[in-house]
Amino acid sequence: MPANTKTAAKSAMKSSTMSAAHKASLAKGREEGRIVRIYLEALESTKPRRGRRRTPQGIEGRLATIESSLIDASPLERVQLIQERMDLEAELADSEEFIDVDALASDFAKVAKGYGSRKGLSYAAWRAVGVPAAVLRQAGISRST
Repeated sequence: MPANTKTAAKSAMKSSTMSAAHKASLAKGREEGRIVRIYLEALESTKPRRGRRRTPQGIEGRLATIESSLIDASPLERVQLIQERMDLEAELADSEEFIDVDALASDFAKVAKGYGSRKGLSYAAWRAVGVPAAVLRQAGISRST
């Protein structure tokens, strides 16, 4: 195809641009999705786990034991102890991070009804992923929606 024919074909195609309202609507949807995602991730990360919880002091005690054991450890034991140390340090860092679930729930409640209706999410679906009934009530989502 000659170059001038390509140019003519491109100019004949309609240039479609999004309106400012459409761009604002997309931005609002992205922001609401971000708020919902952050809240659901916070719920998951703060959910009680089975078994006895480790305290930071207990973790630090085990780290000290690992350090003293590394001196006399065989190469295989050493690699296992180093991995355990890395896991414990990560767990300790996570335990020190405070997540304000109440503030996130407040933000979630402001956007959840609109987000859920656009995505077709029911009350039961929200409850199944761990959203408390009180937060859904605050958001205006009832069992019948």
